[in-house]
Amino acid sequence: MEDRGAVRAYIGSFTSAGGRGITVAAVDPGTGELSVTGTVDAVPNPSYLALGHAEGGPVLYAVSETLPGAVAAFDLSGPLPRPLGAPVPVRGDEPTHLALSQGHLLTANYGSGSVSVLPLAADGAPQAPSGVLPNEGGGPHPERQRAPHAHQVVPDPSGRWVLGVDLGTDAVRILALDPVTGEPALHGQTALPPGTGPRHLAFHPSGRHAYVLGELRPVVTVCRWDAAAGVLEPVGEAPLFPDGPEGAVLPSAPVVSRDGRYLWAAVRGTDTITVLALDADGERARAVASVPCGGAWPRDLVLDPAGTRLYAANERSGDVTWFDVDTGTGLPRRAGSLAVPAASTVLFG
Repeated sequence: MEDRGAVRAYIGSFTSAGGRGITVAAVDPGTGELSVTGTVDAVPNPSYLALGHAEGGPVLYAVSETLPGAVAAFDLSGPLPRPLGAPVPVRGDEPTHLALSQGHLLTANYGSGSVSVLPLAADGAPQAPSGVLPNEGGGPHPERQRAPHAHQVVPDPSGRWVLGVDLGTDAVRILALDPVTGEPALHGQTALPPGTGPRHLAFHPSGRHAYVLGELRPVVTVCRWDAAAGVLEPVGEAPLFPDGPEGAVLPSAPVVSRDGRYLWAAVRGTDTITVLALDADGERARAVASVPCGGAWPRDLVLDPAGTRLYAANERSGDVTWFDVDTGTGLPRRAGSLAVPAASTVLFG
């Protein structure tokens, strides 16, 4: 009989590249080893996942990174996720990220550059969008910045705001949601240096700083975050490769340690994980080491619930690799790997 209290891992993938949809894996609490317990191929390209809760218990949400895009919800009360109805169109193209905030589901639509907000039914199933916030503009990169490309939506630690990271316009947008309808409105915007191509950000445990990872420039932009005013202020940069990268690199995912001492950044191209040390206030970051990611093209990087292991979803090598983290140095040490074709993200729940 399955232990309902056991931690499970949910692994998204690109079905268009041979992925199996959503892979479910048991997690060994002692070693971190993943063991596949089943797969669910109910939606194309579930490239990013999020976990929520409804009346019946936990609910898994997945983007369908397609054109046009959609989202899907799954009941987690059984051994395998069970779809809660058909996928719901988000009125946007190629959603790459999603998050829950203030009782609504939000998606970052890379292809159309917009952010969609979807109300949730009592069972957690998403409804038709109550609002879609468009964007306009671009940047200097001749191919990647011809138009807006929303890449991430993340609630701030206070729960008052949602930050939207736009790779195409070199900006982080601060969004406010209508308390009744959830309709998104632009509260403010933080510009980054042209050509940075911001992809994702991660907050410091204190909630007073955020770290924005550039995809087109391999840098971390350190920002102060004022939750009372909803203002993000850049205060410095930390290159991932102080001596310069070898060849083309595309950073993908930043992760901050539970104690706020380290920041890890996955980097495609070099297929590495950069370790950055943070000062006591979280105001400064400095690259101190780089280790292999255990595969090729690390699209996502996450901490386990205990905060002691890192898991890299290596898209092109088709695996998820996990690392034990040295709490004294922040260095990840490879501990194992699981074959998952076209892996794109890992979520624990």
